[in-house]
Formats: sequence, structure tokens, C-alpha cells
Amino acid sequence: MKPTGVLIAAGRSTRFGSDKLMHPLADGTPIALASLRNLKTACAEVIAVLRPEQQALAMLLGDSGARLVFSAASNMGMGHSLAAGVRGSENANGWLLALADMPFVLPQTIGRVAEVLTEGGSIVAPSHLGRRGHPVGFARMWFERLCMLDGDIGARHLLDAHADELQLLSCDDPGVCRDVDTPDDL
Repeated sequence: MKPTGVLIAAGRSTRFGSDKLMHPLADGTPIALASLRNLKTACAEVIAVLRPEQQALAMLLGDSGARLVFSAASNMGMGHSLAAGVRGSENANGWLLALADMPFVLPQTIGRVAEVLTEGGSIVAPSHLGRRGHPVGFARMWFERLCMLDGDIGARHLLDAHADELQLLSCDDPGVCRDVDTPDDL
């Protein structure tokens, strides 16, 4: 069974200067929508985690097939967003945790991560030129620990503490390490 995608879209875009997730890519597609579309190709469903005030983005992502989870606690960091998304899908077989500001990850890379996770991987992530990227897949066994995440480092401490469980999939996809923080990143 395919994993559930959790698209973290609750950031504040402070370095970008405006709502980067609504900013259009060269083809006119908003950044968050491109990220959602890529994630949907490999997931049973996608949950988008947003702050309550992000109504325009919520409408865009909801109309495009994402199930929405609003989290006021997301103001306290990405860990809170990840936990809210996982809690919102407690019956999932596993999760692909993705960032809405990473629209350049190729669908086939996301598919490989999902496939390895579905085949029994515990924690799975792509890597490009030796650098771990996104999305990161977690098997069902990580539910409780993912639900306890908080702060602003996301799931990094789980990855560090359980490095022996992590399967890195080497890929020729620079998009796994390319996020959009400033307009120059486009």
C-alpha cells in the first residue's frame, strides 16, 4: 500500500519577502502546487499542513486534492507541522514527509522513495552527490515518535539517532536538495 504524503506548507517565507508558496514558477504554477503534484504521484493521499491564516493557499491545495490539516502550533517550528500531519493520518501505512518549497524534486525520485518504503524500508531518503535530500519516508513503526516532534529541526534528530535504519537512495536528481528560500533560488 502506498504511503501517505505529508506536505509541510506552514512556513512564513521570511527570507523570500512574500508568500513564496504562492509564487509562480517559470511555467506559472505556484511553488506549493508543483510540490503537491509531484508528491501525489507516489502517495495514497497527501495531507497539506498549514497555519490557520493561510486560507488562499489552503484553497489552492485543497482544490488540487490535498487533505488539509491546520496547525496553529506550526508557528513554533517544523516539528510541530510534521507531527500534526502524521497525527492527521494515524491509519497510514507510512509517510513521505515533503517540503512545499521543494518543487524541483522529480516524481520518479519520489516514487523510488515510496517504493523502497513500501517494500519494507524503515526510514528512506534520496541523496544527491552524497547529500541527503527530501522527501524522507518513514514506516508505520515510527508513528508515535513522529507524533511527538516539536521545535524547528523537524525529524532530523530521529534521522541522526537512528542512522542505522536510514536507507539512502543515490539519485541523479539535484531537486532533492534544492529548496526555495529566496527569489534568487528560482
